[in-house]
Amino acid sequence: MRLNTLKPVAGSKFGAKRVGRGGGSGLGKTAGRGHKGQSARAGGYHKVGFEGGQMPLQRRLPKRGFRSQQQGRVAEVRLHALAKLDVDVIDLAVLKAANLVASDTLRAKVFLAGVLERPVTLKGIGATKGALAAIIQAGGKVED
Repeated sequence: MRLNTLKPVAGSKFGAKRVGRGGGSGLGKTAGRGHKGQSARAGGYHKVGFEGGQMPLQRRLPKRGFRSQQQGRVAEVRLHALAKLDVDVIDLAVLKAANLVASDTLRAKVFLAGVLERPVTLKGIGATKGALAAIIQAGGKVED
């Protein structure tokens, strides 16, 4: 197989429709545009969702909620993952360098999952009540 010999499968590609070339073609006279109206004219255009001046559906329906831009950019870190790090002071840059959180993460929070047996200091990283208690019990601390 060579790249210069590749071709689409027979029947997968269709030729362009030649509109307005006589009645025998099936697309003569109005060229598939119907009779009169804005869409039949050259340059006929309206915005997506435009309903001829009637209040559009997307404006008639009630709005509810929103999508947070920060959603998915707050990482969850398990407590036992901190035990695997070789450093004593852990901040967001250390977590990113260790590939525990994604590179576009804005904030991180430690959850109680597993055990922590050595003292660590968290800087600028949140922790749940259970994780905070486990860190303090291991001799560590959390700084803002």
